[in-house]
Amino acid sequence: MSNALKRLAGQTALYGLSSIVGRAVNFLLLPILTPILLIPEYGVITYLYAYTGFFNVIYLYGMETGYFRFSKKEGVGESKAFSLSLSSLLITTTLFTFLFVALSTPIARLTLHQDKSEYIVFLALILATDTLSALPFARLRWEGKALQFALLKLSSIGLNIGLTILFLRAIPDSIISHDHAVYLWVESWTPKDRVAAVLLANLLANLFPFLFFWNVIKGFVFTLQKDIRKELIAYCIPLMWMGLAGMVNELIDRILLEYVLPKNFYPGRSSMYAIGIYGACYKLSMFISLAVQSFRYAADPFFFSKATDKNAPDLFARVMTWFVISCLALFAFVSIFLPYFGLLLRRPEYNEGLYIVPYLLMANVFLGIYYNLSMWYKLTDKTIFGTYLSILGAIITVIGNLLLIPVIGYFGSAITTLICYLSMALLSWYFGQKYYPIPYQLFKITGYILFAVALVVLSGFIEGYGLVADLALRSLILVIYPITVYLFEIRKISAKLS
Repeated sequence: MSNALKRLAGQTALYGLSSIVGRAVNFLLLPILTPILLIPEYGVITYLYAYTGFFNVIYLYGMETGYFRFSKKEGVGESKAFSLSLSSLLITTTLFTFLFVALSTPIARLTLHQDKSEYIVFLALILATDTLSALPFARLRWEGKALQFALLKLSSIGLNIGLTILFLRAIPDSIISHDHAVYLWVESWTPKDRVAAVLLANLLANLFPFLFFWNVIKGFVFTLQKDIRKELIAYCIPLMWMGLAGMVNELIDRILLEYVLPKNFYPGRSSMYAIGIYGACYKLSMFISLAVQSFRYAADPFFFSKATDKNAPDLFARVMTWFVISCLALFAFVSIFLPYFGLLLRRPEYNEGLYIVPYLLMANVFLGIYYNLSMWYKLTDKTIFGTYLSILGAIITVIGNLLLIPVIGYFGSAITTLICYLSMALLSWYFGQKYYPIPYQLFKITGYILFAVALVVLSGFIEGYGLVADLALRSLILVIYPITVYLFEIRKISAKLS
């Protein structure tokens, strides 16, 4: 690989250690929450965070990408772009948070059908802290400080996990006794509601990075320079609509399961129970989702910085090929060893939903491909195409869920997710070749996808063996994939270099 690809891979690895706080925490908390919380309680948390995903996009309204784009714009520069972006976010975040807190009671009654206004207050503050930390973290990415970025994110993740364990164990009827002084002290001010305790831990962990941002925001000046701000907002708003449509694709299924799933579809179980099963199993697909997110953190500034190079199209094509190869390795690994990854859920009741995981994993592979392809409209300032594609994906998602959930339950949501992201990837490639042609290795990529799927299907015939034989057979099937990659890719590269 070239030096540019090696640098991108190295930064992706560092960002991958942390990735996005919400995603990483939700996954790392999975084996902690599932044995402590009742499945309907886990369903409520899944349901609440689905709404949070939508409002995260509204709070941020594309300012991260806008900051990157205007940092390279003539007459603006990084410092002015940072001050403009952060100033705008300070005003809107304050306004949005005030409205949510003031209207917390009616919002709780509308969404949760009960008086749980404290949930809404916690979520509003979580949204505010997420938003105001986004620009400082983006500046670290722009400056290539991947290690500092990763350390802050990892520290926040670790703090969230630790506080969640501490708070949940301090609640009466928890899994340990209360004779320890620390737990007695924590119990005195921790919410007695398990869901509220999880939200409080998230909020406190979000506040932690602000202790170290003083040096990152050095040079910030509150400003709302009208001419540049209007241009910046015009660039960002299509990204917001695209982001909202993306949240429909990613999260609307949890909300629709509450309203569309027929009563008693899963005999004797509530819709929140079904959401809990679906949400927990969905988390297992985050092995790829986290990899995709970490790639995006490194790729956005990378693609922008390389866009004017004469060899950029060939470089971007190679990035795509290796990206797909890497994601498919994760897809094959998790899918082939799925019965063992299911142990992370720590309740046998969750196993009934494991069959949807390979579909969701492959859906996330196509989502990653779409993100990779999406650079064409960011580099050509045609972000409106991203909006169109995301809206189309949202339409597919809503219609698919409305049609399939009443018939096949949450499996319909998984199938719809796969169809949505595949459609978006294909259409983005089609339009991208018109406006920013890149010689992607389509036949090779398709071949690897089909090959990885075939290995997973083959592993499905392994059953009725003892533990040692089962692990050995699954390992034998899995190892075929890296051997194939070595024979068709790495060995050829080594031969060229020698």
